[in-house]
Amino acid sequence: MLNIWYYGGTEYMNDAPSYFDNVYEDEWLEDEFVKEMILDVDRSAVASPHVIESPVMGAITPKELSGGVKVLILMLKDDSFIYNLSNCGNNCAKWVLRIAEKKELTVYLQHIIRFEGEFAIRIMNTGKIVHNPTEYVDGLLEAEAMQDER
Repeated sequence: MLNIWYYGGTEYMNDAPSYFDNVYEDEWLEDEFVKEMILDVDRSAVASPHVIESPVMGAITPKELSGGVKVLILMLKDDSFIYNLSNCGNNCAKWVLRIAEKKELTVYLQHIIRFEGEFAIRIMNTGKIVHNPTEYVDGLLEAEAMQDER
């Protein structure tokens, strides 16, 4: 299940993309799920753990991947922190849900990211579980109001 802290309530990794650059492991980039994420989000293909083919920049290293993909990979591979989902755009949303299907995932968020379809997301600030985009937005707004009251 995906658990979201919205605008407070927990400590989180502040600069996950830079953290990724210093801790990623070659084997992470050999994972087929990670390769799919990179291809979908960054439109880039992993040739090897050290070379990624970008249609825009040519051959790049993992350090040149987008911040969103780096955060997704960390969410999947490194449970050391709660990661700030605000580093991710809407193109990462489906991948966050897919990671949360594989494992219990808690993230921090400072903006509304567009999740589509049916899902189960717990808004940690309120404890409520939401199941669709309308409930999700309402739940985040309620959590934000709670933070404003504090």
